[in-house]
Amino acid sequence: MTTTEMPRWRTDDLYASLNDPQLDRDLSALGQDVQALEALFDTQGVRAGSAVTPAAVDAALSELNAVLTRLGRVRAFVYAHVTTDSRDETAQARMATLTTLTLPLGPLGSRLTAWLGGLDDDALNALLEQSAAARAHEHRLRRAAQLARHQMTPPEEDLAARLHPASGGGWSKLHGNVSSTLSGEYRGQALPVTALRALASDADAQVREDAFNAEIAAWKTQETVFAACMNGVKGEEGTLAQRRGFTDVVAPSLLSNGIDRETLDAMQGAVIRALPDFRRYFRAKARHLGKTQLDWWDLFAPVGQSDTHWDYAAGEAFVERQFRAYSPALGDFAARAFGERWIDAGPRDGKRSGAFCMKWQGADSRILMNHDPSLDSVSTLAHELGHAYHNVQLGGLDPLQQETPMTLAETASIFCETIIQNAALATAQGQERLYVLETQLMGHAQVVVDIHSRFLFEKAVFERRAAGDLNPSDFNTLMVQAQRDTYGDALNTPHPYMWAVKPHYYGRSFYNYPYTFGLLFGLGLYAQYEQARAQGQEADFQARYDALLAATGQATPLALAARFGIDLHAPDFWEGSLNVIRRQIDAYEATTQA
Repeated sequence: MTTTEMPRWRTDDLYASLNDPQLDRDLSALGQDVQALEALFDTQGVRAGSAVTPAAVDAALSELNAVLTRLGRVRAFVYAHVTTDSRDETAQARMATLTTLTLPLGPLGSRLTAWLGGLDDDALNALLEQSAAARAHEHRLRRAAQLARHQMTPPEEDLAARLHPASGGGWSKLHGNVSSTLSGEYRGQALPVTALRALASDADAQVREDAFNAEIAAWKTQETVFAACMNGVKGEEGTLAQRRGFTDVVAPSLLSNGIDRETLDAMQGAVIRALPDFRRYFRAKARHLGKTQLDWWDLFAPVGQSDTHWDYAAGEAFVERQFRAYSPALGDFAARAFGERWIDAGPRDGKRSGAFCMKWQGADSRILMNHDPSLDSVSTLAHELGHAYHNVQLGGLDPLQQETPMTLAETASIFCETIIQNAALATAQGQERLYVLETQLMGHAQVVVDIHSRFLFEKAVFERRAAGDLNPSDFNTLMVQAQRDTYGDALNTPHPYMWAVKPHYYGRSFYNYPYTFGLLFGLGLYAQYEQARAQGQEADFQARYDALLAATGQATPLALAARFGIDLHAPDFWEGSLNVIRRQIDAYEATTQA
């Protein structure tokens, strides 16, 4: 397939178009549903300090789940158009309408948390005995007690939720709109920054360097806008964290990700100890490229050579075949996703960069990616299909039971990505083996090394932002320092504008370290799968693994890991997963020196 022939996801199974009258009717009905939910919360006394009765809990949870189900369908359809064409004014208008209609859901969620969070252990246990709905949502109820300790007063929470679309949410939207339409001049022609960034994997070093310089120049033209966006987002988040009584800016992310400080410290400590090993990889790559240090435009440079032309069609076939080797069910799932056009594969103007998977309806998903002919892109396809497979396991549950912390949201995606990469490595020899090892380590370095630099950067931004706005040069300085602290002397030229590139900084706080958690947790689970397969017990592992995915919204990461004998507080677990990567680095060094 060429870029123009790559599949685009199907959307007409929900609505014929953005102008479908049924969409108008559903938006109107959704607005009425939200108003009815507000009225129900009022009549049932869903607010801090009010009595919590089984009947009121049943009614509140049932109707909230129903509203969230209806919302999910409409939001997915509109988002599918906004992310594939940011210039589509109709899509933007629909999203604005949807945002306005659903504004009350934030305050209502805070009310529910405050109401349920007021229960002591005896009252909660009594409620669980009397209410089937409460038992089905026990994890949500127990989390409410933790969340309630960090709520402002109900009027303050209501105001914060209603102001967000015009404050932090507005700045985030501005960043997305400007960055998705940004272009730079490359050798006399204007190219979107997504195209410039794609040239980072070109075999010609001069092409990579020229594209890097054009990209940096492009980001610089809008640095004032992006700095305003970052200041707005982090200013709001820092203020709210303080008002909600968190000890520091990282603490809210620990609560939302379902982990404790001890888990984060154990993982981060292992990451820091592994940085010298990743620098071995960077130096080996630099030597192979004829350099002593890597420049930023070399990080994604191709190394080795594949006899396989990884066009999109070849990638689909390889993914389905390897998924089927893991289990017939996973292979059938991939075939269904491809056959039913769940994937929007090719890059084009106005389309969001990167890749993501979103719930569609029922157990179905939709996947956005920007494919290029490489094993890395095929790995991305497998990664996003892993998210979609996770959604299948969650599909029969209520929305409130599906809410998965980011730390667990990457489990299936990393697992599926590992299936693909290990399969590619199994039969590879010579330059093909080097190519596969490079693909693996390039991805791992991003998720461990670069993600840690993003964590250090964001933490430093919050600390500086507490004293006032930062200007673009401040952000550049902090970004470069974070890269120096992680890549070390293995990197010569850094990327000072990565703070403008990554949309994660403009959304949820610390949308970074959960990826590292997901990688290392996924590698640990995959190691257990290989042991089970060697013992002829893969079916038992697969059943337990699917059960884990189905429970990610109903138990903590600590509890779910314990089902597989994993202690997330133990440095040994994290070291064990990183040792898998260390062995890949050893093999890479040996192969590049051969």
